[in-house]
Amino acid sequence: MTTAISLAVIDDHPLFREGVVRSLVEIGGFSIVGEGSTRDDAVRIAAEARPDVLLMDISMPGGGLEAIPLILEHVPDQKIVMLTVSEASDDVTTALRSGAKGYVLKGVGSRALAEILRTVASGETYVAPTLSARLISGQGAAPAKADLVRELTDRESEVLQLVATGLSNKQIGLKLDLHEKTVKHHMTQIFTKLGVANRTEAAMAFRDAQERNG
Repeated sequence: MTTAISLAVIDDHPLFREGVVRSLVEIGGFSIVGEGSTRDDAVRIAAEARPDVLLMDISMPGGGLEAIPLILEHVPDQKIVMLTVSEASDDVTTALRSGAKGYVLKGVGSRALAEILRTVASGETYVAPTLSARLISGQGAAPAKADLVRELTDRESEVLQLVATGLSNKQIGLKLDLHEKTVKHHMTQIFTKLGVANRTEAAMAFRDAQERNG
């Protein structure tokens, strides 16, 4: 039997928070190790409970975005997922650049949320597809990044192309007949070569390179 993912939930709406907790407990595979409603709660619970994943709202006393660097200062490897109504590109960008590993919109279903939390717990990054697409179309990557895409090996380009379609490492492994660990290795190489921090930025660089090459 696999070990349950330990989870802390920080949201200043008690009914919503309780609903999320109850849904995830019913689905199974999660152990709730902390609940809170403010930035200070988030920082304290991360330091004391050390959850595998910390699920946190943006709009709460003290600010969720402001909590990210404070949490990572005390617990550098803490995996943080933002669960929010905000679809603002600035909020998504700030969250990811500050070190959040996931950005999920509150309209998500409980089973989808559980799958996202498992994805992040396993070491991957997740951004709601609608927001990811908007970031890619709205921002475009720096020209230098597009040039760097050409420096990737054929296999890395193949992996990156599938990342840009929204596939997870596991799905890419199945499609290319590779071990998931091998895909993760390729992802690390891609991030390093492109100078990006997450899958969304890598996908942006790939799309921009495609556009520039016609």
